Amino acid sequence: MMDAGRHPNITLLTYSEVEAVSGYVGNFTVRIRKRARSVDEEKCTGCGLCQEKCPTKVVDTAYEAGMGKRKAIYRPFSQAIPNIPVIDREHCLFFTKGRCKLCEKVCPAGAIDYNQQDQLLDVQVGAIVVATGYGMWDPRKLPQYSYGLSPNIITGLQFERLVSAGGPTGGHIVTAEGKEPERVAIIHCVGSRDVNAHPYCSRFCCMYSLKHAHQVRDHTGAQVYQFYMDMRAFGKAYEEFYERVQEEGVIFVRGRGAEVEVLPDGKLRVKGEDADLGRLVSVDVDMVILASAIEPQPDADRMAAIFGLGRTPDGWFAEAHPKLRPAETATAGIFLAGCCQGPRDIPDTVSHADAAAMQVVRLFNQGEVTISPTVAVVDEVKCVGCGECILACPYSAIARNLRGKAEVNPALCQGCGTCVATCPSHAIAGLHFTDEQIVAQIEGLL
Repeated sequence: MMDAGRHPNITLLTYSEVEAVSGYVGNFTVRIRKRARSVDEEKCTGCGLCQEKCPTKVVDTAYEAGMGKRKAIYRPFSQAIPNIPVIDREHCLFFTKGRCKLCEKVCPAGAIDYNQQDQLLDVQVGAIVVATGYGMWDPRKLPQYSYGLSPNIITGLQFERLVSAGGPTGGHIVTAEGKEPERVAIIHCVGSRDVNAHPYCSRFCCMYSLKHAHQVRDHTGAQVYQFYMDMRAFGKAYEEFYERVQEEGVIFVRGRGAEVEVLPDGKLRVKGEDADLGRLVSVDVDMVILASAIEPQPDADRMAAIFGLGRTPDGWFAEAHPKLRPAETATAGIFLAGCCQGPRDIPDTVSHADAAAMQVVRLFNQGEVTISPTVAVVDEVKCVGCGECILACPYSAIARNLRGKAEVNPALCQGCGTCVATCPSHAIAGLHFTDEQIVAQIEGLL
């Protein structure tokens, strides 16, 4: 990331969001809202004095996953690029109560700017790579796991912060009471492969659950119980790591953990089924780690509308073809990378990103773009300019011309036929895919 931040041909626009995309392959116009940091990026030296002196602390629900706190002026983490903080206006005392201004007083570079406003940037680009990642599913939606009822029931992401040397406990694995746990249960597939939540597999939960079991054994020596349906150790050397964790004494119970009960003394009772023994089992533990599912980002529907992307039934962005064109989308010039297209682990994400980058390079090296001949065409004589086709087009390929009639941009049109079916005047036809041609094909087959 540091190399990317220093590269002369790379412009990083952090703390920004895309608001609109127009144009077509090779000629996109992207409108970006660069949000106000209340810190002048040209003046800031990244010394960190403003964060050190800020008196306001708030729970960090993003980077620390609710396990720690940050200041009202902050960087997400110490290695963040660029090394420039941002003021959280919702919690800053100056923006909420009109007082404090301590960060402005201590800043040696005079970089604090409370009057800074959002900027709208229009950027011309030839191709777009969408890499919005994934969101974490909330286990509260399955109340049988009692998530939120005890501070010792945590998600895998929260455990990552707990075991990190830069986390809230300095890397010490302890319960909410400050004691090392003697027994820990890890429950797989919480919200994954479940008709009541997500039917798909989140793919990397098995492996990080094995890692967590190894870390608990290594740091505390506690007994670890893993409740799982089946172990999906599919990557290189993954099966060997699975065997290593078994040799370390972790107890594996093949069967989904059915329920977590908070006992009066604060202990946690995990109930489940042991499919190998064919009976119900339960164990009392000090800590429960839920391997919760991943899901599309909360704003995936808005992003799909902005970029003209299709979505699969489970909400992920749809690729052009799952095997032949896994990094491309139905909109020419827009590509996918990583978990925005579906659950992936790190090696798969890196490979997918490489594929998307090479697709962009290939596109630029072509010099010209070949478009499909199967596009929609408008008969202006029949067109009444009602605009129904403009509203229906999922690729924003139709607009009104100077005469008020519909006009199709062949570079954007994907020949889906939605406008053909929508037009009340029957003024639109699919080129090389007319009714007469389809009927002739059927007659030829019969």
